[in-house]
Amino acid sequence: MIASWEGMRRIDGEILVVEDDPTLRRITQHIVEELGAKTVTFETADDALVYLLQSSQHCCLVIADYGLPGQINGMELIRLVREKWPSVRSLLMSGYELLPATVPAPTVYLQKPWTIDELLVAVAGLLQPDFPIQKP
Repeated sequence: MIASWEGMRRIDGEILVVEDDPTLRRITQHIVEELGAKTVTFETADDALVYLLQSSQHCCLVIADYGLPGQINGMELIRLVREKWPSVRSLLMSGYELLPATVPAPTVYLQKPWTIDELLVAVAGLLQPDFPIQKP
């Protein structure tokens, strides 16, 4: 286990991880899978959007990097997801310092480099807002 947290409930649905850096994509995927989630990873927002449009699976969360290659960036992907699937939660990560007002509400924004604890708290806050997690 990467981190020790108590109170995380079972995650229903897929979590999409959209990150162009292969190392960070694998790390994020591994952390989220340790929470019990099924993940699907993508290098571009374009590929993630095509997957969402064609998938019959329930997506509960999209974790996207801001600066992605392709036709749309991570913030645009999150805006599109929020419009088409309003129940899907979203987390935007970026190495760029973004103004909070530019991040589509109620998206959680994590400035890179983030810590494992920050990612876990963000995911738990999005997927189980009424049941906070805590360190043992």
